[in-house]
Amino acid sequence: MNNTNVVISIQLRRMLREATTRGFSLIKLPLFRFRFNLSLPLSTIIRFPDYSTEASPGIKIVTKELLKEFLAEVENTPASSANVYCTYTDKVLQIFNDKNVVVSLDAYNLLLEEASHDIDLTCQVFKKLLLSCKSPSATSCLKFAKAFTKENDCVELLKFLEEISDIMSSSTSSSFINKIIFAFAKCGQKDKSLVIFDHFRTQRYGLDLFTYNIVLDILGHMGRVDEMLDVFSSIKDTGFIPDTVSYNTLMNGLRKVGRFDMCFVYYKEMTENGIEPDLLTYTALIDIFGRSGNVEESLKYFREMKQKGILPSVYIYRSLIQNLNKTGKVELATELLEELNSSSTCLAGPEDFKQKTRQRNTFKVKFF
Repeated sequence: MNNTNVVISIQLRRMLREATTRGFSLIKLPLFRFRFNLSLPLSTIIRFPDYSTEASPGIKIVTKELLKEFLAEVENTPASSANVYCTYTDKVLQIFNDKNVVVSLDAYNLLLEEASHDIDLTCQVFKKLLLSCKSPSATSCLKFAKAFTKENDCVELLKFLEEISDIMSSSTSSSFINKIIFAFAKCGQKDKSLVIFDHFRTQRYGLDLFTYNIVLDILGHMGRVDEMLDVFSSIKDTGFIPDTVSYNTLMNGLRKVGRFDMCFVYYKEMTENGIEPDLLTYTALIDIFGRSGNVEESLKYFREMKQKGILPSVYIYRSLIQNLNKTGKVELATELLEELNSSSTCLAGPEDFKQKTRQRNTFKVKFF
């Protein structure tokens, strides 16, 4: 190793110590390398717009667009230039270490995307995002999760999540964990989502009803009915009360594997607990009774929902019409078809399918 490389190695270690405050010490050099002058401050490489206040004069903002421009400029630097040879990690850490630069959330998301080839670097960027006092968005968590796609071991992931969970305030920790669990499931890593859930559940750390509803949906899509029922039962043990979303998610999971008998049991429990069924509840019930050959019960719930002012969807009409035709009730099926095609018939739209909840989380519990 020549003297230049030694200097760069020392600089990297020094920047890494300054970039983190909690001692996360692992970092790999990425495969992608560029050339630019390390002796120049970041603000001389790219022009940043001023964001000055009396409390913070001279502060610069790094936006997603400016960061793209910066990365493109560095990448296009001629290989024959006399600039010091350095890595992509250097550029990221320089941005972090410049006290006069404020990195926007969109810019952090871009950095997470660019660092996705390196788990250690991704963790550092994500941690720096949390230390910047910015609440990570669902997009940030999704980009973080994608970096672990090819990683099978969850030990280091859990250690890191536990470490950064301590950074979050008690008022935001539940929301953060929910976003992480959702993000891993969303990008096809459902097993990791369940490992994260089990870990934090064992630690009795930062879970809320929304967490359980997310996990119920994950298990339902995976067809793991016994585990889904176990999680649902554990909701009450934690002191939470299952809501409409909980029951709907449970019944849909049971419906997909043909456990109609249990759907009826939980629907009865739902109504006995004073929880009002909504469009998704009636959609499941009408489909369940229709598929089991009891179209009379399907029609009963169809009339009931309309009496309550809940608009039926196209899916409900088509399910009823199909099941009526199967049971030889062609005339009634024709009447419903005419009603469906009537211009005066009001149907449920996409907004009506969104499960109503008082919780703060705005992302939907849906992966497919």
